[in-house]
Amino acid sequence: QVQLVESGGGLVQPGGSLRLSCVGSGFAFSLYAMAWYRQALGKQRELVASITSGGSTNYADSGKGRFTISRDNAKNAMYLQMNNLKLEDTAVYFCKTLGHWGQGTQVTVSS
Repeated sequence: QVQLVESGGGLVQPGGSLRLSCVGSGFAFSLYAMAWYRQALGKQRELVASITSGGSTNYADSGKGRFTISRDNAKNAMYLQMNNLKLEDTAVYFCKTLGHWGQGTQVTVSS
């Protein structure tokens, strides 16, 4: 029933920007915290940023100062604005809430 669909990934050059989107359905979106995770090849999935139902945000050191998480409850959507992308940001990015995961969207940072 709970469904999360990510979009916005793609190929970008170092220093470039992307905005990822996650649209949720099947639950009361506005009532729950959400988070972005990422998983690079050969590595464990790691937390990137989270946002509470009230809009309080937290960031992992990896994206702090470069990434911004936000949500638009009217659209059942969560976003991750990623600026000044680095090679090490290459990963599949997932959104999560209520213990559920989206399928992920690939972000590739390459020259």
